[in-house]
Amino acid sequence: MQASQSQTKEEKQLDSSLDDLIQRIRELKQSISGFIYKLENDYQNISWPNMMEHYGVLSSGLSTIKRLLKTDKMPLLRNYALFPILLSPDRDPNVEKLTEGRVLAFNHEVVPDYLRTKPEPDVEEKLTLISVKASSITPEMTQKQLTMLNKITSNILDIINASSDDWDKDSSQKNSQPVTYSPQETSQLIAAITKGVRLRRVEPIPPQMAGPQMGAMQPQQPPQGALQQKPLMPGSSMGRIPSTIKTNIKAAATSHPYQRP
Repeated sequence: MQASQSQTKEEKQLDSSLDDLIQRIRELKQSISGFIYKLENDYQNISWPNMMEHYGVLSSGLSTIKRLLKTDKMPLLRNYALFPILLSPDRDPNVEKLTEGRVLAFNHEVVPDYLRTKPEPDVEEKLTLISVKASSITPEMTQKQLTMLNKITSNILDIINASSDDWDKDSSQKNSQPVTYSPQETSQLIAAITKGVRLRRVEPIPPQMAGPQMGAMQPQQPPQGALQQKPLMPGSSMGRIPSTIKTNIKAAATSHPYQRP
């Protein structure tokens, strides 16, 4: 009686633990599906911070499942065996609904893959070879290989960073267009057109003043005969230039008004 009661209690604990585990796995599955959908349909708008945020959500979900499996309330699932009760080649709607359309029939073809507790023979053989090779390496050789790997990685990072700087410079030079205008001159031109800045207004000359002023401004030309030099008289100085001004002296017509009688 006690054995049956303890078995019933253990079964209830197993059911509740499995329900909680299924819920956590379902949430993780939804996160993975949403991330895959974004990668396939909205990859142009995904930035590096968004990628890191999605990876953080997935890592948090996996860590939660691991902690749940290690709790005391979760029974050891390795103590239980899962085996199929019925295998049928026909299509099973219940199995299709539970697996969301991934498994149409629980037949002899899918059972070895879904109920496998060990890797496939080829994979298991490769894992065994890798484990043997890893255990045969000495700590000194391991440290030497780690040092060499870090050196190679740092060199690759330097090359990538240098190439990234060159790519950024080239892209900036291609995108930048040569300057073909001056903002200062453009503003001055607009101010001159709209407000007349730095422009002088030419006052018109009245027509009545144009004649005398224009005549006064023109230099008087001497007569042609005045420009001809006369021969020097004897006794005159060689350096003296004869005057071109003509004088007309007239004799007095009358005597002096205060002349004595």
